[in-house]
Amino acid sequence: MTKQLQHNTIRWGIMGLGNIAHKFAQDLITIEGAQLHAVASRSEEKANEFALTYNALKVYSCYEDLVNDKNIDAIYIATPHALHHDNTLLCLNHGKAVLCEKPFAMNHSEVENMITKSKEKNVLLMEALWTRFLPHYQFVINQLHNKTYGNVLNMEASFGFFRAFNNDSRLFNKSLGGGSLLDIGIYPIFAALSTLGNPKSIEAKATFFDNGADASCDMIFTYDHNVKAYLKSSLLEDLPTEAIFYCERATIKINKQFHCPSTVSILVNNKEEHFDFNYKSIGYQYEVLHFNELLRHGKTESQLMSFQFSQDLISTLDAVRKLIKLNY
Repeated sequence: MTKQLQHNTIRWGIMGLGNIAHKFAQDLITIEGAQLHAVASRSEEKANEFALTYNALKVYSCYEDLVNDKNIDAIYIATPHALHHDNTLLCLNHGKAVLCEKPFAMNHSEVENMITKSKEKNVLLMEALWTRFLPHYQFVINQLHNKTYGNVLNMEASFGFFRAFNNDSRLFNKSLGGGSLLDIGIYPIFAALSTLGNPKSIEAKATFFDNGADASCDMIFTYDHNVKAYLKSSLLEDLPTEAIFYCERATIKINKQFHCPSTVSILVNNKEEHFDFNYKSIGYQYEVLHFNELLRHGKTESQLMSFQFSQDLISTLDAVRKLIKLNY
């Protein structure tokens, strides 16, 4: 275990100040025992504006200055996917605990390097896949793992929305990990892995934009007893963006935007029960609260979002990419 903190307030830095960093910061500043100490962007103007909005104490226009700030305990990495590996290593080499936005990195090899460095430096590292920490998702995982309604027979999950193609947008930039699979397809895959585990076999097909980034991806994961997970991601159309689990004695559905704060419906014998979790925020605080407690207790790995799970997730993404012939 890493050395326990001598102070209770976790002082955060944020690296990369795009849209997701704004959402993260909005929830972070509401958490007792957490402080937004510093932010960093290659754009000084963006950094100053962000700091002013969320009352950050320090502003840096280069990431090296951020990691050299001795008053920072943890850094949230919200840079483009292709930079996660190098940015994480930079933080870990300077002894900063890292909460790195999903996908953890571009491939299994990069994730291995990050985990190896975390263990070498004895510093906390966790993939920021926020869905795992949301109360509605934990509720469903418990129902499934406890087999409240018997075994899962099949499941389906989708994530899709239409965006007009823009070659200048990060979302469509293949070199930065843009495209449907890494950006949003990771969520349906996460839903399958976190509930059913690693599949025995994978089928996948995809469509592509002219620049080589994947536009959509259809996947079928097959498990023991012919249990199947039907998964889809798309930047071409609006999809239900639900996760549905067909169990022996019930159907459990995480309603629209299943990866965000959402509601759950359970259909048993033609009677539907609705579960509302009364979310009052965007939902990022749940992963932060978990991470803060790990840091306070000197932990270097999360059991909820373990290194093994992150390795399994990126290995599955790699396997899908191989099938659809998507290379970055």
